[in-house]
Amino acid sequence: MAWIGTPTSQSGWDFWNGNIVGGSSNFMSGYFHRMKPQDFRLKSEYSGIEGANIVDWPISYTELEPYYAKVEKIVGISGKVVDHPSQEPRSTPDFPYYPTSEHVISSWFDAACTEQDLYSIPTPRAVLPYAVDDRQGCEYAGYCGSYGCSSGAKGSSREALLNKALKTGNLRIKANSFVKKLHSDEQKVTSAEYMDKEGVSHQVSADIFVVAAQAIETSRLLLNSANKDFPFGLANNSKQVGKNLIFSSGGSGSGEFYYEDLEQKEVESLKVVGPFVNRSLQDWYEIKTENERLKGGTIDFLFEHPNAISRSRRAMYDGPLVWGDKLKTRLHNHFTTRRVFNFEIFCDWLPTDDCFVSLDENVKDKWGMPVAKVRIGAHPHDLKVGEKIAVKAEHLLRQMGARNVSSFISPLPPANLQAGGCRFGNDPKTSVLDKNCKAHELDNLYISDGSFMPTGGSVPFTWTIYANSFRIADVIIKELKTKKDS
Repeated sequence: MAWIGTPTSQSGWDFWNGNIVGGSSNFMSGYFHRMKPQDFRLKSEYSGIEGANIVDWPISYTELEPYYAKVEKIVGISGKVVDHPSQEPRSTPDFPYYPTSEHVISSWFDAACTEQDLYSIPTPRAVLPYAVDDRQGCEYAGYCGSYGCSSGAKGSSREALLNKALKTGNLRIKANSFVKKLHSDEQKVTSAEYMDKEGVSHQVSADIFVVAAQAIETSRLLLNSANKDFPFGLANNSKQVGKNLIFSSGGSGSGEFYYEDLEQKEVESLKVVGPFVNRSLQDWYEIKTENERLKGGTIDFLFEHPNAISRSRRAMYDGPLVWGDKLKTRLHNHFTTRRVFNFEIFCDWLPTDDCFVSLDENVKDKWGMPVAKVRIGAHPHDLKVGEKIAVKAEHLLRQMGARNVSSFISPLPPANLQAGGCRFGNDPKTSVLDKNCKAHELDNLYISDGSFMPTGGSVPFTWTIYANSFRIADVIIKELKTKKDS
């Protein structure tokens, strides 16, 4: 089978690179799950899988746990800890903020789980239920996913971290700027070259450089920073930069609750918009049968996004293509006769040699720099796990009384969840970063976004990226103090 490269200009498919102050956390839904201890030992726990570049992490869950707890307080995570078989160890008994308001369908979900001996988990959310400092509590607009937060309740890095840092006077943000490349000698990064919005080039020098441009753009920056000491790209004499790119595997599904199937009181409750579903399942975080033991995943449940345009598009393609009065009728029915209940599956996207970032020498950006060329290759094992979990999720929706239940498990990844490309590890020959996320080959370059992750776990990446960033910050603070005292 031949690989076909299709430019974005033709496919129309691109990635949420988060090229904005605060990055892609501005647009997240805020589902925050911790990775489990076994996620850090994927190779040891589940042995090798042919065609997958699985490795254990150079740090353990225990080392990262205090930083998960730190994120809960500083970024602001709301929720309720409940006992369930997949519950990871915690140093604190509960979340610092109680859960956001929940929709009545959450109680329907809980009842269906009880009937099936499943453990309904209140989904932790990086959303404040009430005002804290300069951030307001959630306004329940329902537009968390894909949109910025008007109240500041969502724990984006802009709201939770950068705004606070600005008030200290120790942070300066150069917005509307683009870093073209990093310059270095054989040991250190010497300067960052960036373009301002007027197209003027500038150079910034520093003792320590930290890159956090999201996985694809971080790899692209290092590859575009090749020089005589690093002919294959900065920190890339191992030729590992851009390799082992990972996304979140799984898929999604849905069911429809028709008002005609319900009591009037239930209909009125179901029509309420705003409160969250806030429910997840991790009963299949590990899948065991007589013949195999598989790493499974997480299922999050949510209503159809309230955006009227996206809802209309769904209705438009729900069945044979129609137009005119038939389309009007279909749209009217979609908005007035039922509510769509969705689920999203998160499981490991196994790193392979067929998923990586390189440079496209034929396509350049407005500054003349080669754009990223992303090769997407999913391992068949990803689909196998996703399909097993989807069957379970579909069954639960039918148990709840939903109609038209279906799911879609695809080898194509969600564009907003990306990691890898600069994996960390103890061996400079097989990794880009050391265990503290400093480049093996440069004394003053750290990478603090999801690029460091050699595997992604069976949860969204965001909480782990935050936690690891806090861990790296402590390493950098210690290094700066050592330099000051010496």
